[in-house]
Amino acid sequence: MYDVIVVGARCAGATTAMLLARAGHKVLLLDRARFPSDTMSTHYVHQPTVARLAKWGLLDELLATGCPPLNVARWTLSGVSFTGCAPPVDGIRSAVGPRRFVLDSLLVNAAVAAGAEVRQGCNVTELVWEDGKVVGVRARDSQNGTNGAFTERARVVIGADGIDSMVAREVKASLYEDFPTFNCLYYSYWSGFTADYEVYVGGRRAIGVVPTHDEQVMVGIQWPRDEFETVRRDTEAEYMKALTSTAPELAERMRGASREARFVGTGRLPNFFRTASGPGWALVGDAGYHKDPVGAYGISDAIHHADILARHVDSGLRGDVPLDDALAAYGEERDAKAMPAYYFNLEAAKLEPPPELLAILQAIGDDQEQIDRFFGLIAGIYTWDQVFTEELVARTTAVAPVLSMDAG
Repeated sequence: MYDVIVVGARCAGATTAMLLARAGHKVLLLDRARFPSDTMSTHYVHQPTVARLAKWGLLDELLATGCPPLNVARWTLSGVSFTGCAPPVDGIRSAVGPRRFVLDSLLVNAAVAAGAEVRQGCNVTELVWEDGKVVGVRARDSQNGTNGAFTERARVVIGADGIDSMVAREVKASLYEDFPTFNCLYYSYWSGFTADYEVYVGGRRAIGVVPTHDEQVMVGIQWPRDEFETVRRDTEAEYMKALTSTAPELAERMRGASREARFVGTGRLPNFFRTASGPGWALVGDAGYHKDPVGAYGISDAIHHADILARHVDSGLRGDVPLDDALAAYGEERDAKAMPAYYFNLEAAKLEPPPELLAILQAIGDDQEQIDRFFGLIAGIYTWDQVFTEELVARTTAVAPVLSMDAG
């Protein structure tokens, strides 16, 4: 019997398994994929999460794969441009934008090195219940056909199996604070031009630019969801049109660039929280909390919430608190820390920066420290109240709607 079974071995699941195995628990990590394996992603990892990777001894290994450190952010929101970098976290000021087949494999390998057992190519089909509590999983090894079926038991089963989580479905986890898809997204990889971490928003388009492995640059574009069918019919034409209209300087830099991959995209980007835990189970990553990619919070939140979950599960497994109480405490902490950024992200997903925010950014445009603090707000280092102080607010007018966004 295992202490923990984690279903899903990408950012959230592999991190959870690694941390619990490092804490001395017996962990089984399952995934239907075989690593290295790619997945849809916006790539960007904010500074607090990079600092976590450094604390766990993984950052140097990631940088050694050729993942470039990102030390400059250049944003243009409805014609207001500013450049800076979030303040350091534990001495780490760089962000990163790794390819997922590199990052996920690194985390899986770290889980194995910590002592977790990893089974790849396994499809988890259902949960095992006893007296209303989850006590294990039933799964099948995809390479062994009917002989590959197996059942394993654990004190806790963690669903880190994505937006369509089987674990969430089996436990009937409820949605709350949920909103429909606002946007659609397509991206590809380009070589032959240089870039920093760049964001352009205008004309109800959002463009994100993230340098990544192999001297390539991921350029992703979002449109309102009601334009999805048009974009899907002729993605390249709509993509280039959006570049030219929203970021003409970027389009000019990309004129001689080469596209190195097909366009990848989706029109399914829901916004929701799911109940985080119950008797014998918990959800982490996109299985428990999903939002529009406009703020590039997916990887960072997955790893951050895995860190929170592992701490609470460790406490419960050690008997410091009842295990189900520990799982409930995880959900409370997850929501308390995620909710303000979630509502800010919902506002940003409208692809129309509020005039009040633009007024503030114009007011601080000549103050590099304040610009950097704004990037620190985006990275999750500061809260709205810490950045938009009374003194700063006094320099602008009509800012109340912006200052109340963190309250939903």
